[in-house]
Amino acid sequence: MTTTLYDRLANDPRIVEAKRLILETLGEYQQTMVGVRPPRPELKQPYEQAIEEFGQLRGAPLFYPYMGSGLGRGALVELADGSIKYDFISGIGVHHFGHSHPAVVECQLEAALRDTVMQGNLQQNPESMVLARTLVSAASRYGACLTHCFFSTSGAMANENALKMIFQKKSGADRILAFEGCFAGRSLVLCNITDKAAYREGMPSLLHVDYVPFFDAANAAQSTRWALERLHEHLKRYPGRHAAMCMELVLGEGGFYAGSRDFFLALLEVLKQHQVAVFVDEIQTFSRTCELFAFQHFGLDEYVDIVTLGKSSQVCATLFRDEYNPKTGLLSQTFTGATSALLASQTIVQELLAGGFFGPEGRIARLHERCLKHLQDIQGRHPGLLAGPFGIGAMIAFTPLDGSEERVKQFIHALFDAGVISFYAGSDPARVRFLLPVGAVTLEDIDRVAEIVEHTLLDVAAKAR
Repeated sequence: MTTTLYDRLANDPRIVEAKRLILETLGEYQQTMVGVRPPRPELKQPYEQAIEEFGQLRGAPLFYPYMGSGLGRGALVELADGSIKYDFISGIGVHHFGHSHPAVVECQLEAALRDTVMQGNLQQNPESMVLARTLVSAASRYGACLTHCFFSTSGAMANENALKMIFQKKSGADRILAFEGCFAGRSLVLCNITDKAAYREGMPSLLHVDYVPFFDAANAAQSTRWALERLHEHLKRYPGRHAAMCMELVLGEGGFYAGSRDFFLALLEVLKQHQVAVFVDEIQTFSRTCELFAFQHFGLDEYVDIVTLGKSSQVCATLFRDEYNPKTGLLSQTFTGATSALLASQTIVQELLAGGFFGPEGRIARLHERCLKHLQDIQGRHPGLLAGPFGIGAMIAFTPLDGSEERVKQFIHALFDAGVISFYAGSDPARVRFLLPVGAVTLEDIDRVAEIVEHTLLDVAAKAR
């Protein structure tokens, strides 16, 4: 069989042996990472200087004094001061397989052999086609008609591309529907959709957005009625002017509130009757529920028109029905993704689909149950110090102390110092959130983190008295 020069290079025994040695050596160093470790005293001063300098260079301090060394082991990550912490926020959902995962490292070694760092407008290699085929096939396996895939380098750009396709098809419409508490991104247009006034301060109004209340699990029937009433009010007030409804099926930045199938179906039937496009934003939910896509988890396949995904997928994408295929020139990007990101994405998605992660008995469900049990136990032992837990799948949240943003930030910084990286979400009350690195975290990791959470909660509460 005739092969390309690249095929011969990739299979050259010297390359194969070099990769084996690199992965073997990586494994040896990872074996020394067995849990939380404090900083090394001799690295403290240069580390603090580096953190301060970087903050000055970027124009604002880092949220955490975090600068990685470049090495990790699953849910554990080493910082440049020699400390080791549990990473339970995964770069706000990016490091779905943790740090230095051997399969991801191996595909990065393969990417280093490729001829280009970035792929895009005029030049794409086979890995772009392979990943597009994988995502389209996976998204449509239960009946969705998402036949096309366009890559981008950020979730915001994936959402921007979705909006452009929608508005072109719905020419004449000038409004968008969205859920209260949603987060769509921070670009000039997307900050108009994101339901947080602070992100729009000083920004011009570029898009008309009408909000619908999100699902309240504690009052399911009434919250559904309220949402339908508001939706009908918007559609009646602006007949024919809504191009789409942008839907987070689980509010991410809004606090890890999950909807329900019945709630969504009630809205979707109305949207379809009024020919309003259904745009599902899965930048954060992709691969975190008990299905690869959250719209599959809720059984909404027949309704979706456009779906965006990102974070855990490494490269971001906009999936869409054939009727939303844009005219030439509407979408074009110099960079659609790094070769390393495309290869990592294919590796991760294939492992997710074949590795027993999904379904009611899948790995994500087991991890979720373990987290919930620990948080419920902590709540039982210390009434009034923790509310929750909340969330779905690999999206876990809880409210510590009084739930004020000030106290929650105080808690997560104390948790960082104790060896666990988290983040916050929502407001009134604010919540601590975990985005579990499902491809790497173990049940034992969750047990250890739960101990640190409890000790930190008690310590912060005692200091506040």
